Amino acid sequence: MGGKPLTRIPGIEKICRSPLLALLPTFYPPMIQSFVFNDGKLAACNLDSDALRLVRADKGLLIWVNLFAPTTEETKAILEDVFSFHPLAIEDCLSVSRYPKIEDYEDYLFLVMHAVAFSKEEQFRTTELDFFIGKSFLVTHHSEPLSMVTNTIERLQKNPAAISRGMDRLAHFLLDTMVDAYQPVLNDLTKEISTLEDSVFLSQRAEPMVIRDFRERKKELSDLQQIVRPQRDVVNRLARGEFKLIRPVLLPYFRDLLNNINRIESTSSTLSDQLYLTLDVFLNKASYETNEVIKVLTLMTAIITPTIIIGTWYGQVFKNMPGYDLHDVLWVALVVTFVLTVGLVVWLKRKHWL
Repeated sequence: MGGKPLTRIPGIEKICRSPLLALLPTFYPPMIQSFVFNDGKLAACNLDSDALRLVRADKGLLIWVNLFAPTTEETKAILEDVFSFHPLAIEDCLSVSRYPKIEDYEDYLFLVMHAVAFSKEEQFRTTELDFFIGKSFLVTHHSEPLSMVTNTIERLQKNPAAISRGMDRLAHFLLDTMVDAYQPVLNDLTKEISTLEDSVFLSQRAEPMVIRDFRERKKELSDLQQIVRPQRDVVNRLARGEFKLIRPVLLPYFRDLLNNINRIESTSSTLSDQLYLTLDVFLNKASYETNEVIKVLTLMTAIITPTIIIGTWYGQVFKNMPGYDLHDVLWVALVVTFVLTVGLVVWLKRKHWL
């Protein structure tokens, strides 16, 4: 795209000359980060709203504005005053949306996507990232720091020509970086599930904590699948060329992005099946241990049954019965008890129950 000279905005070419400003987005990002591109080159950055309004009027310039946890005044100045987005799109942007979606407002696309992170301390979590994609502008909005945004800014500072010749290309780069961030999450979940499997297969007994770990992993996988599936539908619409703001040359890139999301969904489904298989093994193991306990108790009850029956009968019947020598009867009872007990044990062994 042929760029227009920047002399229409006096002094704009000097804004990014300071080396400290290049480090600003990494160490202390402002609430409003803006980047102006002219013919694939970074021409200016971090402009105020008045300067952005002037740049917006120049049809030869491309603009990326990143809003990181902006104030109400900053949001109004950018979304309403500079870009005049639809009130419903602004409302959706500012409210927390659980599910991804895409809406076509003719002059721009509004996307709600979710970046993902996972750590043993914070567990699985997602952060909403909103996109306003126009022909000559891209506006992103998020309430928490995102590594994908930081990495993209660093990439733009080093080699802006690679991803800044079209806002749909820049949007794809952000989405692709976001999807790539899912792989470490899947790796962490795979390790967690493998650890759970080891605790089930290698442990001598079924540990009660396995159920707690299973519930945590199940919730994480469920949250991941609830996020990935709607995002797959959104990217699928982009890959089909459904929206005129996405240039045909970008469609193969979005199809590749769709394949990556399908792979993530397939992996998460496999992990879910693996998790339920581990639970089945655990429940079978717990059931086997319970049956073994019941078996031992049953055998003990069977073995002492002759003693209980004869002892109870002898104590009740022969205690004061005339004509019987209590001493002789005692020996008879002991011999009968012993014979019956030994016979029962031998019979149980022949049945392989003991």
